[in-house]
Amino acid sequence: METTKSILIVDDEPNIVMSLEYLMRSKGLEVGIARSGTEALEQMEQASYDLVLLDITMPDLDGYHVCKTIKTHPEWQKSHVVFLSAKSKQSDIEKGMSLGATDYIVKPFSTRDLSKRILDILSQ
Repeated sequence: METTKSILIVDDEPNIVMSLEYLMRSKGLEVGIARSGTEALEQMEQASYDLVLLDITMPDLDGYHVCKTIKTHPEWQKSHVVFLSAKSKQSDIEKGMSLGATDYIVKPFSTRDLSKRILDILSQ
């Protein structure tokens, strides 16, 4: 029997979190929520996630720091990290990917495209 895939949504914008949570649950995923970088790392301590959907600009730890921490932690490094950010410069994208991210999606995004990319990653 296939286990349900899990995703941690990390964003400090409540409306984005709510819409992403609804979208991911509608795709059959288990969803965890973190509203800051610190909260994301606390959530990672509590449960394992197949994928972390991560904003970059947050009030405490930025997404780059969170990604680097996840990718260097022995128990977490297998989790996919996908950045979801309004930072659209090529240098921002390259920085995110160089830290070990699986993908980088720029806001605003198409929910269809986001869903497809997330589900494609989780099916690997």
